[in-house]
Amino acid sequence: MATKKPTTDSRIAENKKAIFNYFIEERYETGMVLQGWEVKALREGKVQLTDGYVVIREGEMFIIGCQINPLRSASTHVSPDSVRTKKLLLHKEQIRRLIGKVEQKGYTLVPLNLHWKAGKVKCEIALAKGKAEHDKRDTIKEREGKREVERAMKVHSR
Repeated sequence: MATKKPTTDSRIAENKKAIFNYFIEERYETGMVLQGWEVKALREGKVQLTDGYVVIREGEMFIIGCQINPLRSASTHVSPDSVRTKKLLLHKEQIRRLIGKVEQKGYTLVPLNLHWKAGKVKCEIALAKGKAEHDKRDTIKEREGKREVERAMKVHSR
């Protein structure tokens, strides 16, 4: 049975919680160092990104808390660890720039999504600033307002 190849630039997983909890300042597309079983599991969509966060250690970036669940048919000679820390690939000068920004008060790095690009898995990360509780309420009001406008437009178009 032939497996369906992912189309270029197709989404694997998205972290909607990050967009709700943070103001997104800058976005970066990074590569990921993955094991074979992880890529197979990603093709099946067995990933959870909402608890993930990015740390910088010794000039290298890592994603922690990104859970990739192994397939039942995982190889017997590999012991899969679903919450393994995965290395992110970015240019040294970009990492240095991000270190400077993250050291500023209130900035953090969060993963936004995983997607395919030219047959490779890419992780979009963001430099973000935490939202206060009232900002989150504003986001909810804005979202509900958009929904009501869409409903009204749908009713009038009939």
